[in-house]
Amino acid sequence: MESAERKIEALIDALALVIRGNRDSIQLLVISLLSNGSVLLQDVPGVGKTTLAKALAKAVDVPFHRVQFTPDLLPADILGASVYNPVEGSFTFRPGPIFCNVLLADEINRASPRTQSALLEAMSESHATIEGQRYDLPAPFLVLATQNPIEFHGTYPLPEAQLDRFMVQLQLGYPDKQDEVRILYDHADTQPLDRVPTIISQQEVLSLQQQVRSIRVEPTVSEYLVEIVRQTRDDPRLKLGVSPRGSLMLFRASQAAALAAGRSYVLPDDVQRLAPHVLPHRLVMTAKAKYGGTSGKDIVTEILQRVKVPT
Repeated sequence: MESAERKIEALIDALALVIRGNRDSIQLLVISLLSNGSVLLQDVPGVGKTTLAKALAKAVDVPFHRVQFTPDLLPADILGASVYNPVEGSFTFRPGPIFCNVLLADEINRASPRTQSALLEAMSESHATIEGQRYDLPAPFLVLATQNPIEFHGTYPLPEAQLDRFMVQLQLGYPDKQDEVRILYDHADTQPLDRVPTIISQQEVLSLQQQVRSIRVEPTVSEYLVEIVRQTRDDPRLKLGVSPRGSLMLFRASQAAALAAGRSYVLPDDVQRLAPHVLPHRLVMTAKAKYGGTSGKDIVTEILQRVKVPT
C-alpha cells in the first residue's frame, strides 16, 4: 500500500509541474485513470486542458492521440476503416486515433451525435466494433473529452447516455495571481511538458488498477453510497436520477481514492469527497429547477448533508 501511495503521489507531483494551482483536479484525474474511467473537462479555452492530457500520457509513457472534433468529422475518422490495396486486391484495416492509451477528444460537443456515439462502446467496454468486427483497445484506456461551457453556437449537447459514461466532470478554472505568475516563468525558457518525467510504466498502471479492485468496502459504506444515489431518484427537482452505472463508478472511484491515500479500505469520507464530481453530470433537472438557479452539484451537496453517515 505504501509503494502504491508513493507512485500515485509522484504521478500527481509530476502533473502539478505543468498545471499550477489545480492539485485537486489532478488528483481526480489520476483517480479516474486508476478506476479505468473517462473524464469530461468542461472549461473555457486556454486553462491547460490539452496540456494536462499530454502531461499524463508522458508521465505514464503511453501513446497519446488528439482528435479535434468538428461538424464534418465522421465515426471512421476516430475508429478507423478498411482501405483497399489495388496491388494485392484486398482490404486492410487502418486503425484510427482511438487505438491509443490516452485519447483527447477536443471540443467533443462540436461533432454530430453520430460521431459522438463512436466513443460510447469504447468508453464503457474498452473495445470497438468496426465493420462488424470487434477490436480490443490498448490497456489502460482513458478518454479525456473537453467542451467549452460558454460558446454554444454550432455545438451538439452531449446526450445523457454519453454523459453517464464519464466517471467525473472537472473544471480547472483560472489560476490565482501567484500561480499565474509562476506559469509565466514556467514558459520563459522551455515548455513545461519537456520537464515532465516518466513516473510509472504502463504495466504499473495496470497493476494499480488491479489493486484498486482489491480495496475493501464495508457493507455499511456501500449502503451509504447507494442511499445517496437513491435519493437522487426521488428528488422532485430531478426528472432523472443517477443510474446503477453511476453507483458503480462512485464505488470504484472511492476505492481508487482509498488506494491513493495509502489505505486498504474505503471511508465514508471518500464517498463524500467524490460524489460532487461523479454524480452531478448524470442528473437531469426539471425546467423549474434548472431555470431557478439550482445546479446538480447543489442537489448532491444537499443530499450529502441529509443522509446519515455510518460510523
